[in-house]
Amino acid sequence: MASGRLALAGAAVTLIAVVVALAAQALAPHNPLKQNLSNTLASPSRTHLLGTDNVGRDVLSRVIWGTRISLVAGFVSVALAALAGSLIGLFAGYRGGRVDGLAMRLMDALLSFPPLVLALALGAVLGADLSGVLIALGVVYTPTFARLMRGQVLTIRGREYIEAARALGASGGAIAWRHVLPNAATPIVVQASLSVAFAILAEASLSFLGLGVQPPEASWGSMINAGRGYLRQAPWVVFGPGAALFVTVLGLNFLGDAVRDALDPKLRV
Repeated sequence: MASGRLALAGAAVTLIAVVVALAAQALAPHNPLKQNLSNTLASPSRTHLLGTDNVGRDVLSRVIWGTRISLVAGFVSVALAALAGSLIGLFAGYRGGRVDGLAMRLMDALLSFPPLVLALALGAVLGADLSGVLIALGVVYTPTFARLMRGQVLTIRGREYIEAARALGASGGAIAWRHVLPNAATPIVVQASLSVAFAILAEASLSFLGLGVQPPEASWGSMINAGRGYLRQAPWVVFGPGAALFVTVLGLNFLGDAVRDALDPKLRV
């Protein structure tokens, strides 16, 4: 089936990206930070397969090292958001009442901002570095996971096995951790698998705008920003990071769709 082939393609792209990120030091043919002002904007050759940028750095090496930044930003920020959002949604949904109302109004307030605008504002406050990007994106995606978890908890907490656990004398905390959370986790996993690609795009956008990873560190977004002024004379400066961003995000989307199809009972045949 076409969906199966797309899933395999997505898994292959993701696996390759992870291997490249882990083995960046061994795979990069040159030092990604070393400048050579006598060889600026050199066209692709055997020595520099994707050419060099405006200060003579090897584009391929910077693309390879940029893979590490992008994957860390995508996976870590989504993991932070999933953890924080799940805890908020679990606590709010299980406790209900004023706690639920206050927590959800706070999540609604965060959701009222466009994601990129909120990430830009948080990035400006937290500082333009990788840790600031991770926290900013984690905050941006937390409300989505919180509301999703809350909805699952509201559905689960009235089921028979929860009532049986209460009747047997289990505490509220034990019920939440041992019975509610495991049964509410599947939608969180699906949402996380779909959010990683968007987080990578968001990190690239922040770096492009100057609020992400700062030069001379290699980031796909900052590389595209630095090369956009040389599109006519040296398009390879932008092509390398742009193609890497496109293929990685596309592969992660295919993989996320496959995870959703596998775990969502509504989509099972």
